Amino acid sequence: MKKALTIALAATLVGGTMMAQAYEKGDFVLRLGAVNVDPDSDSSDINLPGVPTLHTEVGDDTQFGVIPMYMVTDTVGIELLAATPFEHDITLNGHGVNLNAASTKQLPPTISAQWYPRGGKEGWQPFLGVGVNYTAFFDEETDKQLDDTLNTIIGSTKTSLDLKNSFGLAAQAGMDIPFAKNWALSLAVWYIDIETNATVSTDVGDVRFKTQIDPFVYHVGIAHRF
Repeated sequence: MKKALTIALAATLVGGTMMAQAYEKGDFVLRLGAVNVDPDSDSSDINLPGVPTLHTEVGDDTQFGVIPMYMVTDTVGIELLAATPFEHDITLNGHGVNLNAASTKQLPPTISAQWYPRGGKEGWQPFLGVGVNYTAFFDEETDKQLDDTLNTIIGSTKTSLDLKNSFGLAAQAGMDIPFAKNWALSLAVWYIDIETNATVSTDVGDVRFKTQIDPFVYHVGIAHRF
């Protein structure tokens, strides 16, 4: 996804197809395209019964993004990052262990205030943003590999995972590069602070730990100005 974003940006700049497009107060811009959530994950120590101390690793996922933005002034916009639900595989690693542990779905709506330094001027529209993220986790399921491991070690016949929802800050940079009237190639990247309190429940007790997901989020798509 990161490579695709770089190639798309380079191709557009080399092509030099800068059509007139000025963002102004009152404009509504809708961005659509691929959104990839790429976690830079870690966790506090996880001490499952009979298993060495482990840490989490959360896999990435790509979904369809719907990202509306409204220009409050010629240079300030308000944007909402939304997408279809992401699904992440979770593994437990450490001391030579690499255990498929669970999966979860999540929605990470993020609202940002953005600065457009070229607002009101024609051509490419770079922007920077800061905002707040709310991540809602659902459909958490433990993996059969974890279930079988805990059944063998401690005789647990029932294992479940619960992840608490998260609030965090977000930072963003991006660019819209016009290729036709009111249409642009849209590129953006966010860094989002996502931390969740996790609980693994078994027949013999619960294990609680914190997981830092802290993803980079990449968007490649199109933008239409209304």
